[in-house]
Amino acid sequence: MTALYEILGVPFGFLLRLIYDTVGFQNYAISIVLLTLVTRLITIPSTISQQKGMAKTQRIQSKIRRIQTKYAGNQQKIQEETSALYQREGYNPMNAGCTPMLFQFILLFGLIGAIYYPLSNFLTGITEAEIKLLSDAVAKISSSKFASSSHLAELLIIQNIDQLQGIPGVSQATYDAIANVNFDFFGLFSLGDVPKGHGLHVIWAIPVLSFLSSLATGIYSHIKQKKSNPAMANNPTMGCMMFGMPLFSLYFVVNYPAGIGIYWIASSIFSFIITVVVGHFYSPKKTLAKIMVDETVARRSKENNTKLIAANKK
Repeated sequence: MTALYEILGVPFGFLLRLIYDTVGFQNYAISIVLLTLVTRLITIPSTISQQKGMAKTQRIQSKIRRIQTKYAGNQQKIQEETSALYQREGYNPMNAGCTPMLFQFILLFGLIGAIYYPLSNFLTGITEAEIKLLSDAVAKISSSKFASSSHLAELLIIQNIDQLQGIPGVSQATYDAIANVNFDFFGLFSLGDVPKGHGLHVIWAIPVLSFLSSLATGIYSHIKQKKSNPAMANNPTMGCMMFGMPLFSLYFVVNYPAGIGIYWIASSIFSFIITVVVGHFYSPKKTLAKIMVDETVARRSKENNTKLIAANKK
């Protein structure tokens, strides 16, 4: 997983730096939010594809239920008829969910990689040898339990850069480049700070907002699912997902640096907005109606072509 973050983090780190230097107001937190927005906008076609896939799945499910009722007790026949149905409809269950999700995970890993490794992917001109020297040094001086964690070491280096001055083998230009990064969240706390390591502090707003934004997205999705597919909405798995992801985000953000929490909040908020907008323009009913119209047009076109071919043969 670390290798995946490192590889995908390179292009995303370049984009993060570009945003920081142009429209990010020289603020790392704002740049993270804007980069998250960019990645979410990129995933809009994937979200639309998922919405269409859900509508087509809903239509297919009604036909599958008829097959299951007709051939109840004959599992082999049910599988054969279901496969034949998929072939006739040109339907691939993988395309309905897995493929779009894979694309979104690539973007997710790339963004997290850029945030995890700011010295390697965000700043330029810092050598791997210098990063290694700084990582070893921060592990000795930092009281954080994450100091020995390689994927968080670079965040801690930025957080403790004032205490790492004068290490042999690290140039002054490297110190200046790191120190010049605005890594504070509007002066309230450092993006390398971990909420769990603080008592009553404003930084705890990060995990709270992360939980609430993730929960709002989950509840909205559950309500929409209940309207479009009541049988699926009543599945216990859906309830686990609705509350499981917010709880996971809460645990994740409490135990990791605040910079990751900023990303998680921004991602949840933008995801919620995009889901609402896409759901309005590509509602299951509208999408299903369009699919049926397109299929009717295609079927009639095929029938007309067949008649034309038969007439020419005569």
